[in-house]
Amino acid sequence: MLLDLPDSALTRDLPPETLRLELACALFGRGRLGKVAAAELAGVSLVSFQRALGERQTESYTLAMLDADERNLRRVFPE
Repeated sequence: MLLDLPDSALTRDLPPETLRLELACALFGRGRLGKVAAAELAGVSLVSFQRALGERQTESYTLAMLDADERNLRRVFPE
C-alpha cells in the first residue's frame, strides 16, 4: 500500500521511518492494530516497538489483558 501525503511542515520535518512509527503507535493505541501488526507497519522489531510505546506512554498491556491471562493460567493450572 502506498500512502501519498501532502508536502506539509509535518512531512518535511519527519523522516518516513518516524511517520511510520508514529502511525503504528497511534493505530495500536486506538486498538486498530495488534502489537505485532503495528511493529510490522512501523518496520521495527517487536522489542523496538514496545520501547517506542513506552517512550510515548502508550499502554501495551492492559488490565483486560492481565485478566485474560489470569483466566487462561487458572484454566491450564487449576488449583
